[in-house]
Amino acid sequence: MENNCCVRKTKQRDETEYKSLINRLNRIEGQIRGIKNMVENSAYCTDILVQVSAVNAALCAFNKELLSEHIKTCVASDIRAGKDETLDELLATLGKLMK
Repeated sequence: MENNCCVRKTKQRDETEYKSLINRLNRIEGQIRGIKNMVENSAYCTDILVQVSAVNAALCAFNKELLSEHIKTCVASDIRAGKDETLDELLATLGKLMK
């Protein structure tokens, strides 16, 4: 029996996917810094909450893009290769995302 306790999956992303994900993350990082500055500068609560909502929306968009690519590439490839356990992994991931 194979011991998978230390095995980590990785994915080679093409340049377009990589740049798109990194650009989204950079924008989110900037939004987070902006929220931190708002707190440091005693901005009004509702103004901060609106910015937090924008970050949440940006993270959801990031998740949608990443999940879509994951299904199109990793999941589809594994299913074609007969690795049905990938479906269980996908369902577990979707369960975590939908909490």
